[in-house]
Amino acid sequence: MEEALAKIRPHTSSALSHQKTPAVLLIALESTFKEQHTDASPTAYFAALLTTLDGTLQKQKQGADESEVLHAVLYLLALISPFVAVPVVRANLNTVLLLTGPLFPHLKDHAPALRSQLSIYHVIFQSLDRSQLEIQGIRQTFASILQLCIDPRPKVRKKAADVIKDVLSTPPAPLSRHPYSERVAEWIKSALSDVGAGPLSKSKAKASEASPETALHIVAFVRPIIAKLPASSIPAIANLLLALPRLGHSYLSQSSYSILSELFVLPSEDGTHVGDRLSDVLTVVLASPPSKSDTILSPAWVQVLGNAFSVYRASDSSAHAIELANVWKTVWSFLDSSDATTRKAAAQSLDMLCRSFTPALISSALQDNASNSTLRKIIAQASKALDSLAYARAMPELLSVISSMITNLRYRPGSRASPTVAESLLLHIIEHVGKLRAQKGFEYKEAADVTLATAMRVLGPQVLLQVLPLNLEPSDRETGREPRAYLLPLLTQPHPSPLSHFVSYFVPLSERMFDFQSTAEAEGRQSEAKVWSVLVAQIWSGFVGYCHAPQDLKEAMTSSFSQLLSQLLYGQPELRPAVLKGLKALVETNVAAQTPKEGDIPEPDALTVVEAAANIAVLRAQAESWLAVFFNVFGSVGRNSRGMIGDVISVWASVSGDEEITRAYIKVVELFKNNMTLAAKAPSHGGQDLGSVAATTQDILILLLPYLSSPDATALFSLCLGPQVLSGKDNGVQKRGYKILTKLVESGKVVIDAEAVVRKLDELSDGLAPAAKKDRFNLLSLLVPSLPSTAMHMIPSLIPEAVLGTKEPSEKARTAAFELVLAMGKKMSEGGIVKRNLIDGMDEDGASDTAANLEEFLTMVAGGLAASPHMISATVTAISRLVFEFKDLISVKMHTEIFTTLLVFLTSANREIVKSILGFVKLAIHTLPTDIIQPHLKDLVPGLLGWSHDHKNHFKAKVRHIFERMLRRFGWDEVYSCAGEEEAAKVLVNIKKRKERAKRKKNARAEEGDDDENEVSSKTLNNTLGHANMELQAPMNRAVTGDAFEDVLYGSESELGDSDDDEAPAQSNKQQKKKQVEHGARLRLDDDEPIDLLAGAASRITNKNSDRRRKPGQDASRFKTDEDSGKMIIDNDQDSDVDARSSIADVEGTAYRESMTSVDGFTRGPNGRVKFHKDTKKRRREELEAEDVEMADVETGPGATKKNKRKTEPKLGHEFKAKRAGGDVKKKGIDPYAYISLSQASKKGGRGGRSNLSITGKK
Repeated sequence: MEEALAKIRPHTSSALSHQKTPAVLLIALESTFKEQHTDASPTAYFAALLTTLDGTLQKQKQGADESEVLHAVLYLLALISPFVAVPVVRANLNTVLLLTGPLFPHLKDHAPALRSQLSIYHVIFQSLDRSQLEIQGIRQTFASILQLCIDPRPKVRKKAADVIKDVLSTPPAPLSRHPYSERVAEWIKSALSDVGAGPLSKSKAKASEASPETALHIVAFVRPIIAKLPASSIPAIANLLLALPRLGHSYLSQSSYSILSELFVLPSEDGTHVGDRLSDVLTVVLASPPSKSDTILSPAWVQVLGNAFSVYRASDSSAHAIELANVWKTVWSFLDSSDATTRKAAAQSLDMLCRSFTPALISSALQDNASNSTLRKIIAQASKALDSLAYARAMPELLSVISSMITNLRYRPGSRASPTVAESLLLHIIEHVGKLRAQKGFEYKEAADVTLATAMRVLGPQVLLQVLPLNLEPSDRETGREPRAYLLPLLTQPHPSPLSHFVSYFVPLSERMFDFQSTAEAEGRQSEAKVWSVLVAQIWSGFVGYCHAPQDLKEAMTSSFSQLLSQLLYGQPELRPAVLKGLKALVETNVAAQTPKEGDIPEPDALTVVEAAANIAVLRAQAESWLAVFFNVFGSVGRNSRGMIGDVISVWASVSGDEEITRAYIKVVELFKNNMTLAAKAPSHGGQDLGSVAATTQDILILLLPYLSSPDATALFSLCLGPQVLSGKDNGVQKRGYKILTKLVESGKVVIDAEAVVRKLDELSDGLAPAAKKDRFNLLSLLVPSLPSTAMHMIPSLIPEAVLGTKEPSEKARTAAFELVLAMGKKMSEGGIVKRNLIDGMDEDGASDTAANLEEFLTMVAGGLAASPHMISATVTAISRLVFEFKDLISVKMHTEIFTTLLVFLTSANREIVKSILGFVKLAIHTLPTDIIQPHLKDLVPGLLGWSHDHKNHFKAKVRHIFERMLRRFGWDEVYSCAGEEEAAKVLVNIKKRKERAKRKKNARAEEGDDDENEVSSKTLNNTLGHANMELQAPMNRAVTGDAFEDVLYGSESELGDSDDDEAPAQSNKQQKKKQVEHGARLRLDDDEPIDLLAGAASRITNKNSDRRRKPGQDASRFKTDEDSGKMIIDNDQDSDVDARSSIADVEGTAYRESMTSVDGFTRGPNGRVKFHKDTKKRRREELEAEDVEMADVETGPGATKKNKRKTEPKLGHEFKAKRAGGDVKKKGIDPYAYISLSQASKKGGRGGRSNLSITGKK
């Protein structure tokens, strides 16, 4: 509330009355509060404004013109009301109704005041209980707001609609639906009845008649609240919406159909009980089909049919089967529309119809061998459309419909071994799609790939490859079969084919292809070898598709196949990721099948729980062998490649037995100990390799940690806590040692003595490596909360390390250090005893014990302020974090002592210290109460102003941000009075001016946006009806880091930029959208080959525009080739012949462009006089030719000494020419190499189409 009021107060001197009056009134109210010593609370503002409103209305009754004051009072009331407590609003309900209720008629012509009135009632309605809703004034006010939902003014209409929507969305407890929902439903039915009673009037003069805008406003109001209305009213509203399309208004029809579509897809618990009348709905919709050329109404109409039919199936399955053929035929007729949106909507509707295929419908299609059943007719229609010229441009939509048919016909009428319905009925269509995909001129290969991917997922490669074989081997190519390598990437998705099919078909195929690759490499055919290598990789990438809970795991996962997979992991790095993905999926999918989630619908071919358990037993029997393989592979690859192998180890370890895990753990630990012993004995230059091996074994131990038994975990904890690990020479071993200890403590499998462990870690801190600090901080953060209350003397020894850690270069290490500081603060705040005689450095002073508390901990941390500048900076940062976290637990006296102590360092000459102090000041102004900071403003403001002109370390920007926060909290007068000298005070004046300037610009942009909104035409309103309830301007989201302390300390809430240039032009956020013109389908020219338009037309149709596309090698085809060397020869005569023929096509239809940009271009002045272009290509060429002739004449004459002063143009490719050499050797007068691209060499030059290059490749 204070932020909102702060934006109003500066407008007391505004020239605009609607800005000045609320500001003056607000200042007057606050002055009254000060005189009466009243807190400026929301309740005080609310009561004062109600009193002011009463007085204003009394003056108006006496004849005074108080409209401006009235509007200002309503504006402030609307601003304050959301912050007023609900009991206060309820207690003053009668007063508010008495004062504001009669104002609706008077405010009708004043939109801003009317919006304020609506905002007030927005709060009031959400504050009422059940009994207050029946008050007469409340009911009348609600009726008035309902009428405003069809107001012609956009902002008023939107505000009223928001009030109604929010009221219905928040019913009073314990009701689930608002009592006013019935009144709203009755009003909607009445309004829709009035609209549908007669023809729409296009005249705005007659307010009594329904206009298109009014009807659209009603429909826009219905859309967001339809789910909040009573269930009994939905059928009547649906009938009224069905009557709107007969009025002949396209946008109104589109809107009504859209609402009906949303109504059908709503969940049943929202009251969409229209199932009993769906038959009538379908009859009405089918009786009024729009024209195919109506691009506005057709998509919505088609979508209504699809949504209604999907609900119809659930309500009446027998009648649904009868109507399916009629509805399918009607929707299918829109699939060949010329409008892309209509085709897409038709495809979506057909997809919903495909979901309506019932088992009875499918069974009748399987039993009926003739094409009499509905389903067979549908399939025959789709098959015929693939070759039809009428559906050529709808090929993507047609393929998506076929995909839906495949997906919804994966039903198996018999056992799991029986074929799916899609295999029985759609296999010929899938084969046809595959043939289209292989044709060179087919443009929709991506859509065909989607359809084939669906077939692969439903049928599986075992079935699909029987009708669409791969044909990748040389023997297949010799017989002229078309290769289908595009099927290999589709194997990666889950499918029902057994794993044994991969073993019997793809494994031998990959072996033969590997032999082809080896032969090609041996014979020097590297390109062919690369092709075979890629094909082998694609085959094995499909291995994961077979590993999704296979039914024949026990039979397929034989020892020979497992040995093959192991050899691939060891010897084929290119195939290793594919094999690892498959082995990982093998375990995960079976575990998921064994423990299905509640509510999940199993797939048709999914394993049962018993079958999944049997598969897991097979995997568990092989787990120990596979873990050994994975460990070896893990150690043999680089560090960056271990992530996937680590995931596979974790997955397989999760299904391994306890004995297998223990044996694997013992082997790894023994290997780790041996490597550590060898690393300690090895010389320094060789220790690094052994250390890396030890670190690798530690990585494996980390992966096994979650599955270790408690005794094994305890033994591992003792091993890693030793000095050989935590003080070793290898940084990686140290880091992983701390990480293992942290994970063991987190797991809870190890019972530890926290005090002894912390003491042990303190002894090992001398040999700490920088890379291990983060994990050490994490470990200490877990151990500190476990310290007994009598061991608080251990905390002071950890403070210096943790405080210095807050200045670490690594962000993760700094975060861990902050967490350790907070953990120690929380532990100290819980109480205990600090035995000072046990603290290092205090045992000889005879210090007595003291109670542990938060302030004692802050005192300990503050001891770092007497150390080095780096330690002082770190201490200030740590104290800032503690103050932010425990601000409510720290006493006011301690807050004051901390603030005054740190304020001294603001005048320090060390920039590192000052940087931390500025962060603390920023946090204090944001967090601490004003009573603590206010007495020290006289010292704080001059100290900050001393750094306001320092640009290093961004001090100037930081100080400006601090002052902006300070001005918001303490006000301008109080801060400015502490500025001191005039020169320093100019900084504050500059900040104030910049802030006011930014606000003026912001208000100007907002007013421009309001003006633009008021100029919205009726057509624009109709086009954007679906977005009528969207906010005009979304608030600018401030970027946050996710950590509140980081946001306060390093984030900026400045309303101004860091730059001093305030006059920089604002960049417009509006991006101009390029107009996309859809080109109709056309025939493609195919080298005079005859086209059969009755069959196979899809590969000869294109939707692309007729611009010639650049083809690979088209530049090279322009030039002759030397027969001996194979080099291209750039011949000037050849270029001129080619370009002369192509230049004729550049004349037609370019007259205007020719007059503006050609060599003979001209423009006309204001008097109509013609002015020819001076600097044209023609003039430049003529001058160049004349000058060349003169130079030739002069230079060939006797005694020619005059040099050409004209600057010669650089030769093409001059940047590649040798600087000191004499040039390349020429053979037959031709350069051996061209220093330019072929596209550059083949460019036309001048109007005659002659090339600018000579036979030597130069200009």
